[in-house]
Amino acid sequence: MSARMARFRTDCIERPIRICFERMGHFIGSHPWWFLIAPLILSTGLGSGFLFLNDRMSNNIEEQFTPVDGQAKMERKYIQETFPGNDSMFSRLRLSTDGSFATLIATSDSNILTVESLQDILGLDFKVRSMVVQFDNHSFEYMDVCAEVLGSCNSNEILDIIEYKANNIDTVNLTFPWYDSDFRSFTLYLSLGSVNLHKESSVVESAKAIQLHYYLREDNKTKTDLWLESFIHLVSNVSSTSTQVSYSTSMSMQWEFQKSTASIIYLFSITYAIAITFSIISCWRLDNVRTKVWVASCGVLSTGLAVLSGFGALLLLDQPFVMTVASCPFMILGIGLDDMFIMISCWQRTRVLDSVPDRLADTYKDAAVSISITTLTDALALFLGYSSPFGSVQSFCLYAGISICFCYLYSITFLGACMALNGQREAENKHWFTCAKIPEDLPTRNSKAFSICCVGGSYDRITEKEETEPMTHIFERFYGPFLTHKWMKSCVFVIYAGYLAVSIYGCFILKEGLDIKNLALDDSYIINYYNNQRQHFSEYSCIVMVTVKQPLPYWDHDEQKRLHSCISNFESLNFVNGTFAWFLSFQQYAKSTGLNISSPEAFQTHLLHFLELNSMFKQDINFTADNEIQASRFFIQSLNKTTMKDMMTGLRKTAEDCQIELLVYHPAFIYFDQYTVIMDNTVQTILVAVMVMLVVSLILIPSPFCSVWVAFAVCSVIVGVAGFMALWGVNLDSISMINLVMCIGFSVDFSAHISYSFVSSCKSDVNEKAIDALAHLGYPILQGALSTILGVVALSMSRSYIFRTFFKIVFLVITFGLLHGLVFIPVFLTLFGAYRKWC
Repeated sequence: MSARMARFRTDCIERPIRICFERMGHFIGSHPWWFLIAPLILSTGLGSGFLFLNDRMSNNIEEQFTPVDGQAKMERKYIQETFPGNDSMFSRLRLSTDGSFATLIATSDSNILTVESLQDILGLDFKVRSMVVQFDNHSFEYMDVCAEVLGSCNSNEILDIIEYKANNIDTVNLTFPWYDSDFRSFTLYLSLGSVNLHKESSVVESAKAIQLHYYLREDNKTKTDLWLESFIHLVSNVSSTSTQVSYSTSMSMQWEFQKSTASIIYLFSITYAIAITFSIISCWRLDNVRTKVWVASCGVLSTGLAVLSGFGALLLLDQPFVMTVASCPFMILGIGLDDMFIMISCWQRTRVLDSVPDRLADTYKDAAVSISITTLTDALALFLGYSSPFGSVQSFCLYAGISICFCYLYSITFLGACMALNGQREAENKHWFTCAKIPEDLPTRNSKAFSICCVGGSYDRITEKEETEPMTHIFERFYGPFLTHKWMKSCVFVIYAGYLAVSIYGCFILKEGLDIKNLALDDSYIINYYNNQRQHFSEYSCIVMVTVKQPLPYWDHDEQKRLHSCISNFESLNFVNGTFAWFLSFQQYAKSTGLNISSPEAFQTHLLHFLELNSMFKQDINFTADNEIQASRFFIQSLNKTTMKDMMTGLRKTAEDCQIELLVYHPAFIYFDQYTVIMDNTVQTILVAVMVMLVVSLILIPSPFCSVWVAFAVCSVIVGVAGFMALWGVNLDSISMINLVMCIGFSVDFSAHISYSFVSSCKSDVNEKAIDALAHLGYPILQGALSTILGVVALSMSRSYIFRTFFKIVFLVITFGLLHGLVFIPVFLTLFGAYRKWC
């Protein structure tokens, strides 16, 4: 069966494409200046889109790194419509968003609850609250912008307890996690971290961290942003011998994230310098005529024009530019140079004595289909990735996909024209630098030194082709026979089995989700804050809002039992610590005062009086015009005993199972929603892309069986990348998903080149066909792999997790793609039947 499939050919589409490209090559070779100038004019025009770059920047973290239609976003909309905020009664746990705030964590290596440490903290608190900020020819302080509770600024409970006097700490018996005074209860676990209690007691013995919050009104963003910036400047310059201070604000992550792009600008120049150097060295020949220095330089320029055109066109079309797109040029550079090396290799196999148009026609006939396969698969993989629910992935895929299309267009036109012009120089036997005509052989009267710089143009007189490069000899005479030896084939299978085993193991330990702190630079001040937050305040997690979406007769005993049953279901979860609800407090109030609330009239009358005494609860009930309860909410405290994904999905499942219509929400769920879609969406995109890759391969590679092996290589590389990225400490998140989508296209490249060359070979024996394919494309593939890695290696020095992740995954993709292209696939192809000669 495999032999029949191997002999079956599908070149009814591929052959006409080859003929079409052959004619195109002849035309471009006849009129090179047209195709040199036109791309320059086009890219200059489209490049004008960069004038709008600042206007198109879209780096809002929520918009770009959370699911576009996430469930939590719809839940938030319901909360905001049902329970509108009250500016005069600020409540942190009732916020539908993160709010506007500044926060600091003061830590001590021993005990933060000492008079000395508290004096430092109180001094810092005073500086923050009395800080003067200039705005629009006026000055203001914290009290002018603070979130208010009954006319006073929202305060920090730990400082309220000691009445803003450090010495009072010796007279107060703090209890944890709640502290009850004569007037109110304090949620101390929000203020104290790394707490040690007296044995068999809730009394606090010591603590290592205190966290203070300063919440602001959200009526004037410009004004609050100025205050937050002043806060950062103030706290960053504070020094103390007894405490260490870390800090953050509600805008810090956004501001720090926006610095990431600027942090890699200098890497562009490094990358392109490396690429130009590598290309020139790779294409350098000792022959002063046959050297391809100018073609190499034009290949790098071609990729630059592709980025300029692709980005510029989308900016002109008002497409948002997300920071993740900044990694595209590094990828495009690798793809463009890969195409260039393939075209140069095919040019070198043409007859030197043929005319330039004929040589370029033969080059296009051999190379254009090969690079068309890889371009089509790369672009389709990225365009399929555009269906992702993450804005950052959509933007990257769109910009990268369009840029790859331009890269392909310019490789065919601009680079082809450069090769034609370089070919004209070669045909006239002119020096690569001076363009002066030089002798092919060394004159007898001249020294050998003269031959180094002033002689060139030799070629193989038997084949009438350019002399074979040393690396090509190595692939043809040594590596190819070595790889196709039967014992080596057995070793290759063992190596592949080991590779697959490790990859599958890595896939099972792959973690999901984007740690929000990874969006900031490594040296950002908020990294220290997040580390302290995790170290000292990790026991308690979110205070989750639970909304009763339907009207209920709360006075009815049966309805109370149903509601209490739902609460019991929540509290039975191992990560739920307790419940805080208006109706529970009201029932306790009625019981302690002897009130009868079992009828609608009595319930409503006493409830209104209760809300006058406890005005904060008014925000938890949505009344109709007739004072009937349309919806209400209560709160549950969660613990850090499970993953964020399991906590959120567990709460949602419990709410769904309740006989009452409930909704659970917390502002952090906006970000946690990524856990619910990232795996399924990634797998779905990869499966669809693999099927598309298979169809493309079947159409363009004239052998169905080779097409199947290309699809196999795609799946194998993806499994390897997913497994090894887990072992390298990379999670599956929207950042790595971008790279995995890109991986689909990249993983096709090398295997497609080898497979296409294999079935195109004139040899009859499968081992000879594999050797021939490696001799023709082994070195260009190696060059392309090295150029891609060199194109992104500078990102390994980036201070941004996003760009380092990009480097890691591209490195894995290219390494495993190269391994498949030069080791696994050639061996696998030799094991399945004989192929008909095609010449």
